[in-house]
Amino acid sequence: MPTINYALAHDDGVNPKNFTEADIILVGVSRTGKTPTCLYLALQYGIAAANYPLMQEDMSTNQFPKVLESVRDKLFGLTLNKAQLHFIRLERHPNSQYASLTQCQREIQWQESLFQLFHLPYLDTTHISIEEISTIIFERSGLKRQLYG
Repeated sequence: MPTINYALAHDDGVNPKNFTEADIILVGVSRTGKTPTCLYLALQYGIAAANYPLMQEDMSTNQFPKVLESVRDKLFGLTLNKAQLHFIRLERHPNSQYASLTQCQREIQWQESLFQLFHLPYLDTTHISIEEISTIIFERSGLKRQLYG
């Protein structure tokens, strides 16, 4: 399925020059559910979904990374609460600065202020499944199902 290939080829900011081909681009800090949501959107709705991680290095500005400027109308943010992000990151990188509660709180506050500043639609994924996240994004974005018979 071409949309699955697109989601895989444009995971974690890979191939941003091809983001113009995306139906939607999910943005958020690491571990907010961008990749599985993109794959579900591709599989269930036929949506060409890419994702781009907002990194700690990006936090020095109140701007989206330059690579996203020309596709800002396709962006949709994902966030979650600091405790859940902390828990998820601890599983992957125990006792690291990346997983610290303070770091998680800083990143969440920064990204949510950025989403609000630029009037970017976003969704708190803390207590909802990938299926629910995908359905909400699909409905709120006005995307059209692209599955082929």
